[in-house]
Amino acid sequence: MVRRPSRAERRRRDLGTPADRATFATLHTASLAAPHLRSGLTPDGAARAVRHLRALLGTAAVALVDTAATLAWDGAGGHHAAGAVGLAEPVLRGGGTLVLGAARVGCTSLDCRIRAAVIVPVTSGDQVVGALAAYSPDIGAGLVRAAVEVARWVSAQVELAELEASRTRAVEAELRALRAQISPHFVYNSLAVIASFVRTDPGRARELLLEFADFTRYAFRRGGEFTTLADEMRNIERYLELEKARFGPRLRVRVLVAPEVLPVAIPFLCVQPLVENAVRHGLEGRPGVGLVSLGATDDGGQAHIWVEDDGAGCDPEVVRRALAGRAAGDSIGLGNVDARLRQVFGDACGLVVETAPGAGTRVSFRVPKYAPGVRAG
Repeated sequence: MVRRPSRAERRRRDLGTPADRATFATLHTASLAAPHLRSGLTPDGAARAVRHLRALLGTAAVALVDTAATLAWDGAGGHHAAGAVGLAEPVLRGGGTLVLGAARVGCTSLDCRIRAAVIVPVTSGDQVVGALAAYSPDIGAGLVRAAVEVARWVSAQVELAELEASRTRAVEAELRALRAQISPHFVYNSLAVIASFVRTDPGRARELLLEFADFTRYAFRRGGEFTTLADEMRNIERYLELEKARFGPRLRVRVLVAPEVLPVAIPFLCVQPLVENAVRHGLEGRPGVGLVSLGATDDGGQAHIWVEDDGAGCDPEVVRRALAGRAAGDSIGLGNVDARLRQVFGDACGLVVETAPGAGTRVSFRVPKYAPGVRAG
């Protein structure tokens, strides 16, 4: 009679060999620690991550230190925690792995399991920013190798955190640059238009002043890196209201936005500069009426957004220079917007510009309706 395997046996078999299961357990434990290190080597993140690091190493205790203090301790022998940064001082100063025996680590408590330690630097780039210390009754070569690999993994997470912080600072700098480009072109003209209505139509002047205040409050806000398409469109409406007061019947606007894409998160101030370009290039320096069209449609998993004008168009080479950031102020923020879209969503979501002399200009881009880590602030 052939015995059928039990449910527990089948479940173990489904998970693979013992080596497969050990690999899965290690990767799962690492994934639990990773989110807590993504803000860098901080006391809060270290305190949350250190227990998972101890599970990876299987030691009596693990400590994380920075260059000044012990950030976190997990495991037995908590009375050793305060001295961890002192033991790590040679590693913090010169790098390299340090193995310490009972003469340096042990204590007078007979019940304490802490008798030896291996201390490995945590680095960001070429700089030592902290150390991982694994404590055990004794230290073997296997534990040293494991501690080195775990410390390298922690270093990778800290470097990713630094890259994310650098990216955030770069985006903030790009937004400041974009705001600096918008203000000279727009603020003076808007205030001049409002001033022209103060005597002839005070009510209209008040309405425009409120629109201007709301526009600048949004454009110069301190907030998240992202906004919703709905909020961006509301601000564009304010901008166009001010431009209509300036150009009068010469400016015609056509808007077509599908309601289902209004909640989509997009980089802050990525549509308004395109509309401002369309108004400038579609109307300024030419007689007659200009049409500016903008819209957004639902395209499966993406939102397709475009801005178009029927103005004079331009040489594609000028556009290439603008997208490369080498334009001499000809296109407001075109390269800035393109760079931020590519940075957040990838190269496939950069600006597509269709233009030629005498043929107007159409600028479009696509963004995913849902993207990891992209939320409106």
